[in-house]
Amino acid sequence: MVGRNILEHSSAQAHEILTPSSAELNLLDASNVQAYLEKYKPDMVIHAAGIVGGIQANISQPVKFLVDNMQMGLNVLMGARAAGVTKLINLSSSCMYPRDAKNPLSEELILKGELEPTNEGYALAKVAGTRLCEYIHREDSSFQYKTVIPCNLYGRFDKFDPKHSHMIPAVIKKLSDAKDAKQIDIWGDGLARREFMYAGDLADFIFYAISKFEAMPQNINVGLGHDYTINEYYQEIANVVGFKGEFIHDLSKPVGMKQKLINDAKLKLFGWKYKTKLSDGLKKCYAYYINEAKYD
Repeated sequence: MVGRNILEHSSAQAHEILTPSSAELNLLDASNVQAYLEKYKPDMVIHAAGIVGGIQANISQPVKFLVDNMQMGLNVLMGARAAGVTKLINLSSSCMYPRDAKNPLSEELILKGELEPTNEGYALAKVAGTRLCEYIHREDSSFQYKTVIPCNLYGRFDKFDPKHSHMIPAVIKKLSDAKDAKQIDIWGDGLARREFMYAGDLADFIFYAISKFEAMPQNINVGLGHDYTINEYYQEIANVVGFKGEFIHDLSKPVGMKQKLINDAKLKLFGWKYKTKLSDGLKKCYAYYINEAKYD
């Protein structure tokens, strides 16, 4: 999703962007990655690839979420270093912050506490990639390998399969497919808070960061700086898709962290702010689901 939103951004036309498919470049194959980077020697690498999913997927496949994401990160970062690529943007996740850390979550909290068990494998892989960027820069300061830590994302090119999707696309599909249902369940009490940013805004940040790369911090949170409850997201999505039924809470289901709000102090100093309001982003995401994703 992130990569395709980057390519769709208006600023993409100012760059020659290499976008190898998985058939052309297997990121789980270190020699394949190394050969590709040696051949093309890009000015910058944006590592936006990954195995992603919601709570269900993370709980059922922890090995895949840890091993595949860890391997891809190691192959891309070490391959880029060996090929002499001196600029790299590593896409990480706010999932790597400690589960009991005080919100809002600042960049200095990495490895300062126990991770959230429901997505620990994914988080460990992201922590390793983030630290590796720091180590590479520490050993040779000419290698500027920096990490962007987005909040949760949603938008065009999202995954809507409930087994693999995050909350917003899963709820869009759920409410859209059951528009006439009288009741829909919400996992937990719906009071957990989440910060979701429109993916097109992250793409906008990426091009802003490219233009001011020297000034960008080593690790930087990118998000809204405010959050909503799960119940509020359900209601906003219901308004967009036209669902009129009742919500009931299934207290037997896992809910993950109670809150996961990023601290945007460094982001403000860097001079960037999101553009898309939640209601507008949900309308765009729903339109994508109805007009494109359902027919993929």
